[in-house]
Amino acid sequence: MNTILLTLLVSAVIAFVLGILLGFFKKLFFVPVDETVAKIRDCLPGANCGGCGYPGCDGFAAACAAGNAPVNGCTAGGAEVAKNVGAVLGVEADAARYVCLTACRGSKECALPKGNYTGVKTCAATKTVGINGVKQCAFGCQGFGDCVAACPFGALKIGENGLPVFDYEICTGCGACAKACPQGLIQRVPFERQGAIALCSNRNPNKAAILKQCKAGCIKCGKCERNCSQQAIKLENGIPVVDYTKCNSCGECVAGCPTKVLVLQQGYLQ
Repeated sequence: MNTILLTLLVSAVIAFVLGILLGFFKKLFFVPVDETVAKIRDCLPGANCGGCGYPGCDGFAAACAAGNAPVNGCTAGGAEVAKNVGAVLGVEADAARYVCLTACRGSKECALPKGNYTGVKTCAATKTVGINGVKQCAFGCQGFGDCVAACPFGALKIGENGLPVFDYEICTGCGACAKACPQGLIQRVPFERQGAIALCSNRNPNKAAILKQCKAGCIKCGKCERNCSQQAIKLENGIPVVDYTKCNSCGECVAGCPTKVLVLQQGYLQ
C-alpha cells in the first residue's frame, strides 16, 4: 500500500515539475503570431494545393500579409475567399475564376502506342525509363493519371478515351494537375475567356509523321493562320497560338481545321 501511495506521490511531483517546465519553455521560446496572418489563414480553404505559388495556405497567408502576394492569389478559394482576404487587409479584391484543360486530343483511338508497356503505371515513369512515353507521339498525354492523383479536389478523371476529363463544376484552376503533368500538356486558363484554343502540343515539323503517330494531331498546315480574318492566330513552334485581344470567336479557324485541333473555349469547351 505504501509503495502505491509513494508511486502516486512521485508521479504527481514529476507531473507538476514538468508542467512548470513546459510553461517556462513556452514563454522562453514563444514566437509572436501576426494577427493579420492568422486572420488571412482563417479565410483560406485549407487545400494546400500550391496553386498560389506558395508552400500551402500558411505560406500564402504570410506572403499576402507582407504584401508579397496578391489578395486574389488563392485560386482554390475563388472570388469569395479573395473578398474575405481583401476585407482583412482593407482593400477591394476581384478574383477571376480559372480552370485547367489538356492540350492534347491523342485518345486511345487516335494516338498509336509503341507497344505493350509493363513498367510503373505513372506518366512520370514513362518519361524517365528511356522510352520517352508509351505513345508514338512523344508530345502526347500518357494517360496514367498523374494529374488525377495530384488534384486535391477530385475534379478530373481519366476518361474511357484515355485522356483527362475535367469536371468544371469542381475545378478551381489551382494548377496542381498542371505541375504534375510531365508532358506540360495541362494549361490553366481564365474560365470566362472566349476564343479558339489548340488542343495539341505536337511540335514535330514532319506532317507525315504526325498523321502516322496521331490522327488528331495538328499537321502544321497553317490554314487557321491564313484564314483568320482578325489575324489573331500565329504558328509558334508548330502550335497555333491565339491572341485573345484580337480573337472574336467567329469560329472560322475551328470550322476550317482539318484535324479538328482547334475548339472554342466558351461553353466550356465547344
